[in-house]
Amino acid sequence: MTRILLVDDDTHLLRALRINLAARRYEVVTAADGTTALALAARTPPDLAIIDLGLPDLDGVTVVEGLRGWTQVPIIVLSARDSEAAKVAALDAGADDYVTKPFGMDELLARIRAALRRATPGTDIAVITTADFTLDLAAKRLTGSSGEPVRLTPTEWHLLEVLVRNRDKLVGQRQLLQEVWGPAYETETNYLRVHLANLRRKIEPQPARPRYLITEPGIGYRFTA
Repeated sequence: MTRILLVDDDTHLLRALRINLAARRYEVVTAADGTTALALAARTPPDLAIIDLGLPDLDGVTVVEGLRGWTQVPIIVLSARDSEAAKVAALDAGADDYVTKPFGMDELLARIRAALRRATPGTDIAVITTADFTLDLAAKRLTGSSGEPVRLTPTEWHLLEVLVRNRDKLVGQRQLLQEVWGPAYETETNYLRVHLANLRRKIEPQPARPRYLITEPGIGYRFTA
């Protein structure tokens, strides 16, 4: 059964959506705020998420970014914000579709079906635990082996997220540069050397002999744990 995560602080809308989706044999999990949504998704990853932007604790865009940091699950934003800027911000954060309130249930169902058709099965993992650190991608939290927090810069987080999403796979230098810095930086391989060196100092027991962030000389990098 397809599992859908609904995130909205409008209890009436949440109930109506849950009833409609359950009637069509979707398994539905609901959250009224962003923090709960991220925790639920990390505990049991959904097959699709529907997220409102106007949440009481976190902006919906932040929730989209939190999910997209570790999963490629389809995300549909459902919001009363109809400005172009709001739509662009949500899509740039990683949303796959944007539906403006008020909306027709048939249209939403069609968009859900389309998003699920486009989705590719994955092995998304929100929390990775090793002998030297624990990485919680949903909460954007890194702790050392004794539980002490390890601080990463936004760029270091983004770079690590891309590598972890492709766990045990070689990620080319150009792909990393495009995803983290943008197309204009796809030849700036020195950026990768500097930031990977910083990451290794923070997570590797022996930075000069890395066991987690592996370099394939002249080609790219891979995360192995």
